[in-house]
Amino acid sequence: MPDPDLSAVKAALTAQRIETPSWGYGNSGTRFKVFAQPGVPRTPEEKLDDAARVHEHTGVAPTVALHIPWDRVEDYGALAAYAQERGLRLGTVNANVFQDDDYKLGSVTHPDASVRRKALAHLLECVDIMDATGSRDLKLWFADGTNYPGQDDIRARQDRLAEVLSEVYARLGDGQRMLLEYKLFEPSFYTTDVPDWGTAYAHCLRLGPKAQVVVDTGHHAPGTNIEFIVALLLREGKLGGFDFNSRFYADDDLMAGAADPFQLFRIMYEVVRGDGLSEAAGIAFMLDQCHNIEPKIPAIIRSVMNVQEATAKALLVDREALAEAQRSGDVLGANAVLMDAYDTDVRPLLAQVREESGRDPDPVAAYRRSGWAQKITEGRKGGQQAGWGA
Repeated sequence: MPDPDLSAVKAALTAQRIETPSWGYGNSGTRFKVFAQPGVPRTPEEKLDDAARVHEHTGVAPTVALHIPWDRVEDYGALAAYAQERGLRLGTVNANVFQDDDYKLGSVTHPDASVRRKALAHLLECVDIMDATGSRDLKLWFADGTNYPGQDDIRARQDRLAEVLSEVYARLGDGQRMLLEYKLFEPSFYTTDVPDWGTAYAHCLRLGPKAQVVVDTGHHAPGTNIEFIVALLLREGKLGGFDFNSRFYADDDLMAGAADPFQLFRIMYEVVRGDGLSEAAGIAFMLDQCHNIEPKIPAIIRSVMNVQEATAKALLVDREALAEAQRSGDVLGANAVLMDAYDTDVRPLLAQVREESGRDPDPVAAYRRSGWAQKITEGRKGGQQAGWGA
């Protein structure tokens, strides 16, 4: 592999931004059990304190996604100011229309209009919160679906979904976007109302330019070529963001790059190929993970590093050599170009990027030395730990 332009690669890695999830700092688990950990935040402010540590050690995680009502506060402007004081910004606002008894048969697609109005009111509340925090993106994931054939009218549910989405879309202000997420299955098992990228894309296309698709890397059937989806959505200008995590079986929400780092590299190559790292592309690179048995903050730092490593390898692909091999029909040569980049150890390069920005070359080791884990373990005793329960 010829020597790449390392100055351009370093510049891209320095400019990269990865949003961390507020819920990633709280207690989480499976549908069977949540294992509490010492030092877990009790308030949204304490989640921001932990997020500030991640950004301090990585330098590329300055925004934090909120989840409402898990992060509900009296004064969102004050919460935004609290974040700013810690070198952070409040990022994507995530709605929650799946943890209320009224939503047993769905939220925005529920057959009862009163339940749909309740769900709509919450989504509009989230846009109000965006106004108060200066957030750009509203992220929507719907657990809506059915468990049995005949349970509800499949087409009617799409009509209900479209109606609610259009009302939320109309409420968006200048510079605000709606990001529609999809998921193959769970918690519904017969039909899911937004099960795939095509359904999400169709709704976003009908809504307009402020509606874009979110690709959660864990929300696909085994063997799905996620990088193809990324390439297509980028080509159509409809890729709004990522929820990075890893899966072995279903929506496992493990650390990004843990299960299949080669897949993460392939995805990031398509992002680089489609100029998706540029600010103009507007793609939100977010983590969406549940750290069930591992310490929260080191796991998030490790996830950020995994995305950085995949990005660095993608930036090292010799695109001229790849294009020439593709033009000449050199199948093995083209594959070798990609593999040369993937097989490169980019850890020294990233260590150099961190050192040049005044940070420790090893973020995990720096965190361990910082004493923050001991401080929060001792200082966060009593009160109700943040988490979604089980």
